[in-house]
Amino acid sequence: MLLVERRGAVLHVTINRPEKRNALALAALDALGAAFTENAGDETIACALLTGAGDRSFAAGGDLRELDALRTADEARAMSARGRLALAAVRAFPAPVVAALNGHALGGGAELAMACDLRIAAPHAELGFLQAELNVTSAWGGGIDLLAAVGPARALELLAGARRLPARAALELGLLQRVAAPNEDFAAFVTDYVAALTRRPARVLRAQKALTGAFRQRLHAELAAVEESGFVPAWVHADHWDVAAAALAKPARRS
Repeated sequence: MLLVERRGAVLHVTINRPEKRNALALAALDALGAAFTENAGDETIACALLTGAGDRSFAAGGDLRELDALRTADEARAMSARGRLALAAVRAFPAPVVAALNGHALGGGAELAMACDLRIAAPHAELGFLQAELNVTSAWGGGIDLLAAVGPARALELLAGARRLPARAALELGLLQRVAAPNEDFAAFVTDYVAALTRRPARVLRAQKALTGAFRQRLHAELAAVEESGFVPAWVHADHWDVAAAALAKPARRS
């Protein structure tokens, strides 16, 4: 479900559910949070790299079949808190975290990508806050990260529009830092990007992350309750269950 490996000064974390488009089951979220929490005290780590297995999906979002069983406000609130805790561990990691989007980052997967400090992508990757397609809102802090990245007007447009942004469009909006060239070997592209970043000593990168991380933590402290207060009633509303049932009845889309 999750592969964690140390290579030199870089912590590699890979979501390993390619047959499920790396959907974020609750157990996968728990494992993800634990991986970053357990390695946070290692001061020799200069950078963490988060990616997904395969070339279709970075993370396709929450596991809809698992989440369909969560019907009450208390269950929705607990699920939101569980995912928020996992992504908070990514945001709070003392070294920069790079998301390498090997494929699509959609819904909760987009929230996970935005929880990272930097994002790079394969040219075929897409980034999309698709929650509104299910008549819900962001649940794990992703809306706050989006707001910080592009400002309130653009964030609102992206959240309400639920558009799948091609990598180049996401780059132009500042949601990605780099996109590999067509036909460029993605593994080599990622290696080169991380190598350039880690030319700096770990203590320097970690000091820089401390500053940018403090800014993000302050924003989340101010807005997390607002995001959750919008998510819970949307989740338990009949409008959500109607479209969720229709989505579950469809054949799985190839992403």
